[in-house]
Amino acid sequence: MPSLDLLRCFWQKAGPVILDGIYPRVCRHCDKLLPSDRPRTGIQAWLCKACETELTEIAPPYCRVCGEPYDGAMTGAFRCWNCEGRRIAFDFAVSAFKAEGPLREMIHAFKYNRDLSLRAALVDLLRPALLDPRLASEDLTQWLMVPVPLHPLRQMWRGFNQSWELCTLLSQQTGIPTAQILRRRTRTRAQARLSQKARQANLRGAFALRPAFPWQRGTRLKGRRILLVDDVLTTGATAHECAKILKRHAGVEKVVVITAARG
Repeated sequence: MPSLDLLRCFWQKAGPVILDGIYPRVCRHCDKLLPSDRPRTGIQAWLCKACETELTEIAPPYCRVCGEPYDGAMTGAFRCWNCEGRRIAFDFAVSAFKAEGPLREMIHAFKYNRDLSLRAALVDLLRPALLDPRLASEDLTQWLMVPVPLHPLRQMWRGFNQSWELCTLLSQQTGIPTAQILRRRTRTRAQARLSQKARQANLRGAFALRPAFPWQRGTRLKGRRILLVDDVLTTGATAHECAKILKRHAGVEKVVVITAARG
């Protein structure tokens, strides 16, 4: 009778091939079959080679505040036009990829088509943000991940909060604790077609700290360092309002925004 070690060795080698025969892996963008030798971890497990090359990775130079990439030559840290002259509550924002091509469509399918299977793919695209040099020396397990909240009516319609879904899986993979600290108290207009100033006005006063029930043990926030998590950062208006509440009303020390994509 074969030993357990032999069976385990057999499954490690033959298991993926057997599973591919039963449940073929396909590219989550173009639906092309993925070859059996395609990696099974990271973004390569989700996209074919052609679609992977369509991802636009964000590399220096980029704005030291919002992470907006700059095409020209830049020798030192700078603030982009979007951040210049603005008072921004978060310390800085990091995204590994631009919200275009396959990534934009995956985010859209995740949020609006309720394709929760894409959560793991987006977390694989979110994790590189944690490798930013400004975070590399930090023990992030001592930080706290906080999702950007949805209004209860919007979350009821969608069925989930995409930011919380990303937080919970990323927490499982990294050991960084997470908690829903913020709530959205007003149902604002959709931000997509609004100008920068209109976005800021639309969101003013929209967020607050989530109250704890008397029988609940509240999460200690004073002096904490926060990773504010969302799917996409565009102008940073939402992240600014969330960070303002966390610093002004919860006494957190630092807020760094991490997103799967930069709009």
